Amino acid sequence: MRSISYSRASDAASAVAAVSSDPTSDFLAGGTTEVDLLRQNVLSPRRLVDINALPLTGVESTPDGGLRIGALARMSEVAEAPVIRERYPVIAQALELGASAQLRHMASMGGNLMQRVRCSYFRDAESPCNKREPGTGCPAIGGFSRGHAVLGTSDHCIATHPSDVAVALMALDARVRTQGPESVQDEHVYAIDGFYLLPGHTPHREHPTAHGELITAIEVPAAPVARNSLYLKVRDRESYEFALASVAVALSLVDHTVADIRIALGGVATKPWRARRAEDFLIGAVAERANFVQAARVELADARPTAMDAFKIALAQRAIVRALETLSGGSPA
Repeated sequence: MRSISYSRASDAASAVAAVSSDPTSDFLAGGTTEVDLLRQNVLSPRRLVDINALPLTGVESTPDGGLRIGALARMSEVAEAPVIRERYPVIAQALELGASAQLRHMASMGGNLMQRVRCSYFRDAESPCNKREPGTGCPAIGGFSRGHAVLGTSDHCIATHPSDVAVALMALDARVRTQGPESVQDEHVYAIDGFYLLPGHTPHREHPTAHGELITAIEVPAAPVARNSLYLKVRDRESYEFALASVAVALSLVDHTVADIRIALGGVATKPWRARRAEDFLIGAVAERANFVQAARVELADARPTAMDAFKIALAQRAIVRALETLSGGSPA
């Protein structure tokens, strides 16, 4: 049995100091992923610093019309917040589809953004994995890869990022605010697209943050287009399950022409995937099925599937088309 020490932090500075001073320490928030990985011997911290007492739970509007979500706000609280449901329904839908009710009551927003991949090889401590031990290989390449990525992959990792709400936040150009270990004033703001790193040659490095850097808030800019938005998730079963393919879309039409559009994909990429090619194709285009189909094809043109996950290309394309038709009034939700 491994011994793990435990402490509670009363403020962000002490939490950051405790974790950053010890490379074997980790933050503990909801624990819905951390505890699983501890039990599976995938993670082996010697100390956990409980941050649940920190005052980082608010969900509030900002003076510029945007939104600020505390990193320790629970998923269920954020999904139920009136300002979210009214102005950013895609966030509420992604949260509600992202986990069971029990997990949503426990899991924090910051922890959800930081959750680790669901690759079975990563979560099997006996299997080689470049994310756990760089240089040991990626057995998913050539192995069981049905749930793996077709976009953003490398020769070192093809695991998909599991978060649903991160996909919605990617579509909305959210920012992640952190407090770093250097000083109380050591704050950083990351554009969410830069907060997630592609695996490349360093799949073990998933974020640009330093050890002990603490997420304090998620900021969502004002986005009138987000009022007409949705999150569509395709999975093996309707009950709690990770996405085979998902899409977050926000759409604004003027005279049946696309005036503003945001698209992000989940379940098919090694990070929450902003579908900028599809967006560029559709801006100024007539909102009709033929254009939606072509935009989806453009976005998936560079997909690199394995034999087992090649079906995800067509699945993601159909999800994009269905979401766009739903928002444009072409079909029921």
